[in-house]
Amino acid sequence: MVSYNEHLKKILSQVIDSYNILRMIQDKPGDLDTIKKEMLKINGCLKVSTNNIDEYKITISDFKSLKSKFNSYLENYFFEQEIETMATLYSNDEYRVKNMRLKIIEALEDKKMIESIEELIGKL
Repeated sequence: MVSYNEHLKKILSQVIDSYNILRMIQDKPGDLDTIKKEMLKINGCLKVSTNNIDEYKITISDFKSLKSKFNSYLENYFFEQEIETMATLYSNDEYRVKNMRLKIIEALEDKKMIESIEELIGKL
């Protein structure tokens, strides 16, 4: 049986994996679909973490502050509509795709959220 900490570690690792994919994209035509897919994975993992993981069952106290960062991200950053609009009009415009990707990365790095995730994974 998987422990609560191991379950959280798997979820957070998926966020880091998707974040790294976003960082490695070369901003070519067609990459907007990959950006959308990875962003939706990240959002899903963050929602699962905030809604289904009880911070009191995690033995490391850092999760409570991280959960607060997740909530802040989910409340303040919403890229789905922008990507849908871009997909129909500018999916082959490398500069617009790059700008969208960089905005998402910047949002994930806001309040050192990605750094905090990596630190927590190391502790779990």
